[in-house]
Amino acid sequence: MAADLGVLAADRDLLPLWAAVHKRLCAGRRPGTIARVRVEGLPSRGLAVLRGWVDTTTRRRRDRSAVVSANGVTVVPLREVLSALELSADDLQRLVEEAVGRPVVDRAAARRAASAQRRDLWSDAEAALPSLPGLVGRMRAAGTDDEAAVRQLIAALAKVVPLLPRKPPTSLAKLSHDCAGDPHYFDLDRLPGTRLVAAVAELTGVPEPRRPDLVRAMLAQAGILADRLSATVLLHQVRVRGTGPVDRRLGDATTPVALTLLDLTVHPPTFAPQVLTVVENPSVLEAAMVHDSPHAFACTSGHLGSVDHALLRLAAEQGVRLRYAGDLDGPGLTIANAVAQTYGAELVAMSADTVLQAGHEPSGVALDEPPAWIDQRLRDALASSGRVVYQEHDAVLRELFR
Repeated sequence: MAADLGVLAADRDLLPLWAAVHKRLCAGRRPGTIARVRVEGLPSRGLAVLRGWVDTTTRRRRDRSAVVSANGVTVVPLREVLSALELSADDLQRLVEEAVGRPVVDRAAARRAASAQRRDLWSDAEAALPSLPGLVGRMRAAGTDDEAAVRQLIAALAKVVPLLPRKPPTSLAKLSHDCAGDPHYFDLDRLPGTRLVAAVAELTGVPEPRRPDLVRAMLAQAGILADRLSATVLLHQVRVRGTGPVDRRLGDATTPVALTLLDLTVHPPTFAPQVLTVVENPSVLEAAMVHDSPHAFACTSGHLGSVDHALLRLAAEQGVRLRYAGDLDGPGLTIANAVAQTYGAELVAMSADTVLQAGHEPSGVALDEPPAWIDQRLRDALASSGRVVYQEHDAVLRELFR
């Protein structure tokens, strides 16, 4: 008479055996193909039960058990166990599911199905984007856990490609709206935006740019206008010698002027020879007005965006002498290094002397580990204070307005 599956499943001493079988079945093995199974952590009472089922009288006389256990691992002859219990291989899956409390899921079959599905995905991508084999290859190499999102991207790019170069030009938000149903879909700080940039670079046969201003310049060449109005850079007392609309605005201004990327690329000003001090925080321009400083200033308001790079590139190309000053913390020093390396700017108010003049507690904010590239004297000064030196500190402002 066949054993009761419910009783077997409820026996906690045999649970490690059923769990091991459950794992094998989930790995794709068919119940009838498992001859032996290795079991870890089988209790001594479970071992005794198994040996009582399968060891014949002859085996017992010879002291040779069919169930071998050594070093915490027991090898169980599963077919002999099923035979002794008068159970079929078909009973095995129901037994282990009841014992473990989880259905058997054939993960191997699921992996095979997912692999076939991915092959279909990338075949569809190649068919939809025949002019972008490089981009499709990159996407395939990156892989995905979200097929629906990839298919949405493929469909959106397939709508964009026939429109390029876009004439007349259109905004990135309008293109996103019309091709993806979401004005922010191709925002350049999102993955679809990154893929769009790569697509335009591949279509136009140019190296994919990295700097924000160069990215936007490339998109503009393809008739896609990205963020030309949303971001601004502040200029104060910057002298010009041109006659264009932006030159006139700067020449007539008595307070800081906010310029957009559109201003700097469509109507770029012509700067007079001068020293332009670029700062990180708008508060410096406020202080410059309060102190009646005669110097020319520009403010990037933190990390460099496309409009900031456009200004710095324009000034450098026109022979303006650039100085840069930022907060003396990790991000400020990183921005400063980028401006110095890319545009040849002189760093001011960012030296060990500035830190020493700011005193032992220049702010209430602790300083994280500064970048490795700064010189040892500045590193020692920052380590001594252990605090951030912000541009609002009088020691910084005195040096900027000197």
